[in-house]
Amino acid sequence: MQFKHIPVLLNEVLEGLDIKPSGTYVDCTIGGGGHSLEILKRLKGGFLYGFDRDQNALDASSERFKAFDNKMLIKDNYKNAASRLRDLGVSGVDGILLDLGISSPQIDQAERGFSILHDGPLDMRMDQTQILTAKEVVNEYSAESLVKILYEYGEEPNARQIVNKIISARKIKPIETTFELKEIIESAFPKKIMFKRGNVSQQTFQAIRIEVNGELDGLGECFKDLVGLLKPGGRIAIISFHSLEDRIVKTTLKDLATDCICPPKTPVCICGHRASVKLVNRKPIVASEEELALNNRSRSAKLRVAERL
Repeated sequence: MQFKHIPVLLNEVLEGLDIKPSGTYVDCTIGGGGHSLEILKRLKGGFLYGFDRDQNALDASSERFKAFDNKMLIKDNYKNAASRLRDLGVSGVDGILLDLGISSPQIDQAERGFSILHDGPLDMRMDQTQILTAKEVVNEYSAESLVKILYEYGEEPNARQIVNKIISARKIKPIETTFELKEIIESAFPKKIMFKRGNVSQQTFQAIRIEVNGELDGLGECFKDLVGLLKPGGRIAIISFHSLEDRIVKTTLKDLATDCICPPKTPVCICGHRASVKLVNRKPIVASEEELALNNRSRSAKLRVAERL
């Protein structure tokens, strides 16, 4: 399957990054390259670094960008981007983009095992060279670990009932496919709840995907590390797709934009913290009605932008 992905909030991202033609930019989650292609079109003398842990995404972007010489694509987790750039001698950049969502091709390819709409192996790895898969999480994690994951990463109120069904099913035979797991999850819900909530499997699938890929591990520290690479006036734009991510983005940027982060009742500041960014938008930017009509997957997207002081 060709790696095609409609970039969400494209115009808002370009406006938020305030592209300078001679600037240096980093797309930490390059995916199909939709955002980066538009950045490259605006560069004259500038340079783009693109990161992704999915080789399919890098191959697709490399093909898409073959007319541009002013780019470097790197296979790595975006959480390592700051250190990789420093190793390359990059001491300052003008803009950084993180699109934290899963890409459309990853969802649409049944063999990747991300989607509740396509039957495929329980995989869910963004980096297909890593060892841990969704199959291992579902079949080998303890009941308590699974409940914790579903509560914390999926915000699933029926976590205990779902996990009980998973444990019972895997005692009979290993759970191997997305449709098998979906059916087991659905069996934990009364029909009236399924009718009311609709896709009752979605939050569990999200939770397992986050666990497999370590999506929330060290996320706040990653943002701080990347902000440290920005030149004064440089901007970071972060798109999140679920409340857990957005909470981390919001909290981290708010802390970075605040002079003192001592507990509220501390009489005198003892933290010595000083703001390193200013918030470009205090409320998240969301998709317009026009974009929603064209791309339903932008519905949950939230964009936050900050500028380095």
